[in-house]
Amino acid sequence: MTILIREAVREDAPLIFRFICDLAEYEKLRHEVKGDAEALAAQLFGPRPYAEVLIAEDEGAPLGFALFFHNFSTFEGRPGIYLEDLFVSPEARGKGVGKRLLERLAALAIERDCARLEWAVLNWNTPAIDFYRSLGARPMDEWTVNRVDGEALRALAASG
Repeated sequence: MTILIREAVREDAPLIFRFICDLAEYEKLRHEVKGDAEALAAQLFGPRPYAEVLIAEDEGAPLGFALFFHNFSTFEGRPGIYLEDLFVSPEARGKGVGKRLLERLAALAIERDCARLEWAVLNWNTPAIDFYRSLGARPMDEWTVNRVDGEALRALAASG
């Protein structure tokens, strides 16, 4: 297997959306996916791209993807990369695809003078947790992720 990592282009939107749906299925969250390939293309490849995507391939056959965007560390005074989604097709797992995607993201972080590369993982996903730890990742157990969405988001916006 020859793994190639490339930047996604607009024509990849249906593939990216399929990978997102496959990831959501694996995470038992398929019911949470609300978008579609067209809306995704507009957000990723429109006038103001909100995220970037790397595609892993073997001789043109898609193996997986990583969707990421920049955040900013006020303590470091430098940007970071936040990995929103990492997915490798079941048939390609255990063959170094996920590691290659993370290596490329780490290289991008260095090239872009980022202070860190970070992501979240579901607590029950022990294969992923073990894999990430084998690469030197450390859990940030002292931090709790907070989210405001849906009606609570609209209510908060309207309260001001």
